[in-house]
Amino acid sequence: MTNNSLPGRSPRPGTHPEIPEKHMHPNQPQPSADDFLMGGSGSPSAKFPAPGTTIGGVITEKPTVEQQRDIESGKPKHWSDGNPMMQLVVTVQTDQRDPSIDEDSGKRRIYVKGQMRQAVADAVRAAGARGLEVGGELHVTYSHDGKAKTYGFTPPKQYTARYVPAATTALHTPDPGMAPPVAQAPPAPTPQQQYAQPNPAVQALQQQQAAATAQAAHHPGGQTTPPF
Repeated sequence: MTNNSLPGRSPRPGTHPEIPEKHMHPNQPQPSADDFLMGGSGSPSAKFPAPGTTIGGVITEKPTVEQQRDIESGKPKHWSDGNPMMQLVVTVQTDQRDPSIDEDSGKRRIYVKGQMRQAVADAVRAAGARGLEVGGELHVTYSHDGKAKTYGFTPPKQYTARYVPAATTALHTPDPGMAPPVAQAPPAPTPQQQYAQPNPAVQALQQQQAAATAQAAHHPGGQTTPPF
């Protein structure tokens, strides 16, 4: 039997020397545990086809950092100095449903890079948070096109973002096990409350007037000085 492995190298344990092992890029987006188990390829990418498009929802998975890849070749991208071009991958639960995707759950991956990274960072700071977290809400909007740095190239998309921390989201989410509170009608007034209480000053004045009237009745011919 002929050994087709490379000279000077022994085959890795668990691999057959005549069958090439499938090469996996270390920075390739990895599917979630559920997607791996059920044979899925992960959530679809969020698409921003035109200015005004907003994609967002509750973050369902812990955001990950990975190297950007060339759209055509799939090879990892690098800066001119050789450093890898990184991006943040955020999976959110949206209300979108694509008929061409079997059992579309509505989850979308937002690839945060370039100017979008600054927009998301500003949104996190504005929310008083220290970063993105599962349970928080992230909404990204393709607002307009920027200016192309090179003539003939497509202008870069510009984005705005809004973030709501998980704690704030939980406060505004009703508990499904609790019924909404029922407004209570104010209690009916008692018979005593239906009548206004007399003013003490007016009541004292009335008593003085009554006393003066009684004194005048007992001394009809005399000069009577009212007690007030």
